[in-house]
Amino acid sequence: VAMSPQEPSLYTVKAVIILDNDGDRLFAKYYDDTYPSAKEQKTFEKNIFNKTHRTDSEIALLEGLTVVYKSSIDLYFYVIGSSHENELMLTAVLNCLFDSLSQMLR
Repeated sequence: VAMSPQEPSLYTVKAVIILDNDGDRLFAKYYDDTYPSAKEQKTFEKNIFNKTHRTDSEIALLEGLTVVYKSSIDLYFYVIGSSHENELMLTAVLNCLFDSLSQMLR
């Protein structure tokens, strides 16, 4: 059964990505087939890094996706959702991930 874009889904997060300060992948987990191949994933990761690593904002729209992000020293944390996704929900996921890793690595 194909879902329409407005139909509610538990799959609000399409990907979680952590990049280093050169834009190289440290961790990436994709939860759907938006970028099925490793090559497409790497290209997408370079695109979001290039668009976000020099800005102070916390949200971007890229390739029809909503990207919320946060940086800490030399790491960049990204949570990706669809364009109609609630930014506050994505930010809550990002903050939970960020705070959990900060606690663990303290």
